[in-house]
Amino acid sequence: MLSTNNLEKLIELEEKLRGEYQTQLDAKTAEIEAAQKKLEEQQAVIAKQLEQIKAMSGEAATNKQSEQQNRELENRSAKQLDEISSQKKRIKSLQGDLATERSELKTLRQYDPLKMKKNLDSNKKKLAEKAKATDLLQKSLNKQKGENASLERQVKELEAKLAELEPEEELEQEAETEAAA
Repeated sequence: MLSTNNLEKLIELEEKLRGEYQTQLDAKTAEIEAAQKKLEEQQAVIAKQLEQIKAMSGEAATNKQSEQQNRELENRSAKQLDEISSQKKRIKSLQGDLATERSELKTLRQYDPLKMKKNLDSNKKKLAEKAKATDLLQKSLNKQKGENASLERQVKELEAKLAELEPEEELEQEAETEAAA
């Protein structure tokens, strides 16, 4: 019986304590429930943020890859720009060479090979004709020189005869002038 008495006292004490502390217990239970709701909300927010982080990390990897591709493309474009500038310089030098070659070609076209061959053939013919004419003129010149030389000899001979005859004529004239005197 002692135990029932004790038990009854215990129950009474429990009810008394419950009566005193029930409001506090209810408040603490409500706090616990609110904390559990808040914990669940925070866990939901964390799960949502985790999904966002996963999505962002995927986007970040994509962004990283895009940035790497951009850097590679920038390097390629810089190399291509350098190559283009060197090609432009080469084109300018080739254009200069082309201009000189065109001028040389223009001067060479002035000398048409077929026309020059025709001119050469006609010039050879003219030269042959002139050579023949020169030969004929040379022969006639030599003939004229020979005739001139023989005529000069004849003139000298005649002058010599005249010189011989002149003293005789002078004597005859003197004799005639003496006889007339």
